[in-house]
Amino acid sequence: MKVIQLGASVTASNEKDAERLRAKMKAGGTLLINVMSSAGAGKTTLLSRIIRDMPHTSIAVMEADIESDVDAVRIESLGAKAIQVHTGGMCHMDAGMTAAAVEAMDANADLIFLENVGNLICPAEYDTGAGKNLMILSVPEGDDKPLKYPLMFGKSDALVISKLDALPYFTFDVQRCIARVKKLNADIKIFPVSAKTGEGMQALEDWLCERMAEWQQS
Repeated sequence: MKVIQLGASVTASNEKDAERLRAKMKAGGTLLINVMSSAGAGKTTLLSRIIRDMPHTSIAVMEADIESDVDAVRIESLGAKAIQVHTGGMCHMDAGMTAAAVEAMDANADLIFLENVGNLICPAEYDTGAGKNLMILSVPEGDDKPLKYPLMFGKSDALVISKLDALPYFTFDVQRCIARVKKLNADIKIFPVSAKTGEGMQALEDWLCERMAEWQQS
């Protein structure tokens, strides 16, 4: 498994870097999805389930963390290509960092997930060059997070409400959460799921397949 050290990009325009990377990924027919959430929301668990459920799709994962390679090792054990990105203390990935990680990974994949650094603030502020942004909100975090972190929900193309199997143990109103999110982003797709039991995963995986097809055909 490859581990690379990255710091904040020194280029003048993150927006230009992002557009350049999107064009490169489009030309190669690879959909890059930026996955954002707070720490502990279940990003790696969700991606592990997707890898197992979609064996005929070539999937690679970029694991961005300040330190550690635990998540990348876990992904590689499932047979998917993974690269560990250490961000040098940065709380997010930007487009230049993402482009460097894509180049270092050198993966011929249909779908690449960027598992961004775990927090609900910084990652929402930087365009990574991804084709789609997907965020995860777990049941234990509470249904009030759209009120506290509106930018993250407003910028995401899809929301996964994860850990549905934990609903009996927490005060989390799924419909109230959905209503709050829709006020911020009427077009967002929302998928309540449990990666543990498989509940709701088919709808999410169908959405991923549809987005891949659109990306490769457009």
